[in-house]
Amino acid sequence: MVLTVRTNTTTSRASAALVLTALLAAGCAGGADDTSAPAESSPSVTPHGYVEGAEEAAEQQSRRLLGDPGSGRTRVLDLITGEVHRTADVAGATRLNTDGRFGYFDTSRGTHVVDTGAWTVDHGDHVHYYRAAIRDVGDLPVGPHAEVRSDATVTAVTDRDGRTRLYDRTELEGGGVPAARTLDGVHSGAVVPYEEHLLALTGDDGTTKVTVYDREGKRVASPDAECDEPRGDAVTRRGVVLGCADGALLVSADDGAFTARKIPYGEETPAKERATAFRHRAGSDTLTAPAGDRAVWVLDVTDRTWTRVETGPVVAANTAGEGSALLVLETDGALHGYDITTGKEVAATEPLLAAPGRTGTGGSGPVIEVDRSRAYVNDPAGRRVYEVDYNDDLRIARTFGLDIEPGLMAETGR
Repeated sequence: MVLTVRTNTTTSRASAALVLTALLAAGCAGGADDTSAPAESSPSVTPHGYVEGAEEAAEQQSRRLLGDPGSGRTRVLDLITGEVHRTADVAGATRLNTDGRFGYFDTSRGTHVVDTGAWTVDHGDHVHYYRAAIRDVGDLPVGPHAEVRSDATVTAVTDRDGRTRLYDRTELEGGGVPAARTLDGVHSGAVVPYEEHLLALTGDDGTTKVTVYDREGKRVASPDAECDEPRGDAVTRRGVVLGCADGALLVSADDGAFTARKIPYGEETPAKERATAFRHRAGSDTLTAPAGDRAVWVLDVTDRTWTRVETGPVVAANTAGEGSALLVLETDGALHGYDITTGKEVAATEPLLAAPGRTGTGGSGPVIEVDRSRAYVNDPAGRRVYEVDYNDDLRIARTFGLDIEPGLMAETGR
């Protein structure tokens, strides 16, 4: 068994390893009131954290799932080993979503699922990291442009008509496509699994309200809050953030009780400058979203405040949060770092993109993925992925050459 103590930075992993031996003896659940029999008297007991067919590791098994919309070829880039793994072709993919393990490719025939074989199980005070075989799962029988959201137990797929199908994610882990259950009602945008429930927006005429379902599909709550013209969502430690015409709606759960709080922009915001697609580091409470063509919104969910940072023309944006710079990939092909508080540029790279003005179809094109110590930028025309140390003046740490044009990229292993 491998137990990893939760840490705040990647540099503290070595320190965590020093206490590993002492913690192993107690196990994840051991304590003063643990009355289970000693291990030597129960040799057949399954170790805590054991997952059949997976190997437990001492650090996060970071991988990048990559897709080439033109050729349909896909790859998995293993950031631990530097190896690139071939996976099944996915023709016609225009968007890519992930839940931290599975990749969900949006295609004209439905949603295609790839198991990247890397994931994290978070127990609050400690985490388990796993790696397993990469495999092609198959197609979920839904139409194109479906919104897919997932947690450890359920995958919710909402089609263009607002109908939602629920899939048992544990069956996806077994390598097969499970039968679907249909959630009653019509929903605006994605249905989001959260805190053993499902959050949805229901209503019409541009005004929607939050509806909370249990996992069986029964309505159990409806917090008193509206979200006009909803677009965009993100799950944070503080709750689920939903993008609305006048700002954001934060839906949180406390001991089974759901509340919704508005986070207004605080100023009149034209429709083209609203936040409609959020990106952030997994586990962070700081979100980013383009604010039109030449600015970026930064939403601090903890403080419930918006900050607008004026930048150059925006291709993609993200941030590690917690005092880190805002990272913006601009149309000059370079990655720029901005101080979120002052709005001043603090660092910039040489141009990273082989064809800065080139854009892909649908949601394809360059993006910025961020983990606790590095940022990753895909360069489709240049057939490569850059690893950037955002704590060292945006130093290029590694460059991964590829045999595909990676117009789609998503982070897994988290």
